[in-house]
Amino acid sequence: MELIRDKVVIVTGAAAGIGAGVARLFAENGAHVFLVDLDGVPVKEIAATLRAQGSSAFGFEADARSRDAMAKVVEDAISRFGRIDVLINNAGVYPRQPFLEMTEEQWDTMQDINLKSVFHCTKLVLPHMVQRRAGAIVNISSVTFFTGLKHLTHYIASKAAIIGFTRALAREVGEHNVRVNCITPGAIETEGERKLIPSKEEADKAMELQSLKRRITPLDLARVCLFLSTELSDAMTGQTLNVDGGWIMY
Repeated sequence: MELIRDKVVIVTGAAAGIGAGVARLFAENGAHVFLVDLDGVPVKEIAATLRAQGSSAFGFEADARSRDAMAKVVEDAISRFGRIDVLINNAGVYPRQPFLEMTEEQWDTMQDINLKSVFHCTKLVLPHMVQRRAGAIVNISSVTFFTGLKHLTHYIASKAAIIGFTRALAREVGEHNVRVNCITPGAIETEGERKLIPSKEEADKAMELQSLKRRITPLDLARVCLFLSTELSDAMTGQTLNVDGGWIMY
């Protein structure tokens, strides 16, 4: 897609699942993609594979919760290309834990990974976008914000905060021509989901809640991320797009 060609894009949580799918689609369509994940081996392997295919991709082992670690990624992108056009805040985890058994450490870790990472990455990238009066930020939340699910109170709290963050920041930076939007994925067929829902029967049962009777894939999410990152969505900001096969409608 020509609209994303030569755009400079940072994708967090890019070692697998949604993040890897986004990075591949963007790179294959001509973007310069910086893949970031705490698990450095997969992102570097994905980046190397993309480069071998003729794409522009760079893999970084970095903790999105760490301002210092992410600052190095941002500095590298600026030194190479002089700008950052798109930030995809995707880093996140979702371990289950009954609330009455949840420790303060588990709560804090969830907020750090899922929410503080959004704060640090956005804070580092945004000044460059404001200076150029151009940029798109896409935050990944979750359909569970609408549904609620037991044993995920810490996760859903963090994902609900991301929606609020998206709306507030969109109000704040719209005058600088920077757009901030959010996606709420449903039951996406990823490596993480297969660990969470190991049996095909359970996965198929989750799909029964959808209007579209097929599994939603990382590519489905990547296409919506691409839409929100280009001129095709130029008049959209502060919005939350639900990508769940028609599970929740609002």
